[in-house]
Amino acid sequence: MRQLARLAAAHSVATSYRPSPDRCVDVPRETVVAVLGALGVDASSDRAIGEELERHRRRAATRLLPPTVVLGDGPTAHEALPPLPEGTVLRVRTEDGSELGYGPGLPLGRHLLRAHTADGRSAHAHLLVAPDRLPVPRSRHHGLLFQLYSVLSAHSWGMGDLGDLAEIAGWAGRTLGAGFLQINPLHAAVPAADGAATDPSPYRPATRRYCDPVHLRVEDVPEFRHLAGAAAERAAVLVSRAAALREGVLRHGRPIDRDAVWALKREALELVRGVRPDPGRAAAHAAYRESQGRALTDHALWCALTERYGPDWRSWPAGLRDPASSDTARAREEHREAVDFHAWLTWLTDEQLAGAQRTARAAGMDIGLVHDLALGVHPDGSEAWAHQDALAAGMSIGAPPDAFNARGQDWGLPPWRPDALAAAGYAPYRELLDGLLRHAGGLRIDHVLSHFRLWWVPEGASPADGTYVSYDARAMLGTLALAAQRAGAVVVGEDLGTVEPGVREELAGRGVLGTSVLWFEREYDKPGEPALPPWRWRAGALATVSTHDLPPAAARLSEADIELRLRLGLVDGDPEEARAAARAETEDWLATFGRHGLLSRDAVEEDRITAAYRYVARTPARLVGLWLPDLVGDRRPQNVPGTWREYPNWRLPVADAEGRPVSLEHLVASPRPAALTAAVREELDGRG
Repeated sequence: MRQLARLAAAHSVATSYRPSPDRCVDVPRETVVAVLGALGVDASSDRAIGEELERHRRRAATRLLPPTVVLGDGPTAHEALPPLPEGTVLRVRTEDGSELGYGPGLPLGRHLLRAHTADGRSAHAHLLVAPDRLPVPRSRHHGLLFQLYSVLSAHSWGMGDLGDLAEIAGWAGRTLGAGFLQINPLHAAVPAADGAATDPSPYRPATRRYCDPVHLRVEDVPEFRHLAGAAAERAAVLVSRAAALREGVLRHGRPIDRDAVWALKREALELVRGVRPDPGRAAAHAAYRESQGRALTDHALWCALTERYGPDWRSWPAGLRDPASSDTARAREEHREAVDFHAWLTWLTDEQLAGAQRTARAAGMDIGLVHDLALGVHPDGSEAWAHQDALAAGMSIGAPPDAFNARGQDWGLPPWRPDALAAAGYAPYRELLDGLLRHAGGLRIDHVLSHFRLWWVPEGASPADGTYVSYDARAMLGTLALAAQRAGAVVVGEDLGTVEPGVREELAGRGVLGTSVLWFEREYDKPGEPALPPWRWRAGALATVSTHDLPPAAARLSEADIELRLRLGLVDGDPEEARAAARAETEDWLATFGRHGLLSRDAVEEDRITAAYRYVARTPARLVGLWLPDLVGDRRPQNVPGTWREYPNWRLPVADAEGRPVSLEHLVASPRPAALTAAVREELDGRG
């Protein structure tokens, strides 16, 4: 095992880990062997291990430069290189084509570093010169957190869309004084197979680079207005059917049906596609396609091929499983019309996203849209197909056993290969970031701890039998910092759960804001005082009361949450004991709010929610997020982790305290959002 441990360490694979400071867990040998195999390292026998170790030693002894060199923009940036032979000449070709010497003062960017030794050897490496710190909010802001699909207006086709997003931005900026809108991932989804429903989770997308066209506001596509004759008549029928879908959700309690929405929009957009665009629109479309290059073509081709062969690209004809094969090149020509259609849809979503961000800025938002980057992608999706060399086959991202899940977790998402990222100069990650930040003032990164390490689970193994694989955090964060700096965007990292020592400090030092949730900021060693005092919260964070994976404040501060969890079978032990514990914890929170002068004894539910947000606003957090369902007293969580068919995850509209869906028009007319936001602004103004 000692030789295997040496080989594993050489490739950043853990052979043991500490779930707590006083406990060490050894990783099963078969797990280590499988993970190394996914990295292209043969550890199947003692002989193979010895040969791999010798190969690694020779490579390390003869290599002049690592695949990627990362520099900060501080005074010691040039000290990042490994020792080089005396007389080695270093030259840098910058991304704009300039030739420079290596040393302090290099421009920020993605460059090529070349080394030439006195004895005639040469090497090259990707050179990333990144800012040491990311942009941070210029002042404290409050903003809304919400799932776009859940907010339907009178113009929605059965789920919230990009037109609704623009309307929310205008209202929130001008009426509520919001500085940002943090929304769920809008990533393109993997279509359903064999009549099954599309997975509604926004966190298992086909690709994270492009927005799903299901979010389009069809009537806002300029060519829609020019439909005529039979096409216009058919469009009117589709609009009528869309109204029935919307009414089914808002008035008849039906869950959001993403597939039904897309079926109508797809047909309508095919009609619109038949309208000749004016020259300016045609030129804008062509420019967009050129700017996106191969990435867009690959995604559009994958969309076309899924319509022909199904969404699992591994079951396609052998020649099409490789995006670079001659068969795939021929398919690109054979399916050109379908490829062009899907590329056009992607351009339309880009346009409407740009419009929503312009509206947010025009409404006075300093940040505007904050997009959400999912941790990974569906193994059947276009990103997994196009980046097979950068993703670890036969592996899945998950989490080790902890206090909340004794069996560990397997999320079914293939992880990045750290060696492949380094060899590519982190191009897959930087291209993804550049795409997401085109029309955004900020980015939330799901499980930002992935920049340091991830829990890999071999296919067929228990999640408990996985192991950690480490990443080059300097390179990952440098890639992020450069993308954010160029976009002028702030970054919020979801850093909840088990965190390695020093990670939060590293993120904070670089300007990555953390995530602080009221219920988790606790005084665990002080019974009867559950909340961390506001003045002890960190400043570098987005602070909130609730998120998409947690119950709304109205449910958390009543018995609605515990009753739901009992009904879904998510609570072990005696139900009455669980109810009593939940009631006691709620009373502790209410007492805490009372001690801080935020709540009186005769307070009603709306007062309790306001007290919770006032408490959060008294912290020094740079950003304060208001979970939009809390603005109307919604009791239903958008997602209940650990459930599937038992609960309508990701398919619920925002509702009022009685469970009646609330349209966008009723939301903006309600006095509750204005009152809660005014209370938060009062605290922020008082605290600076």
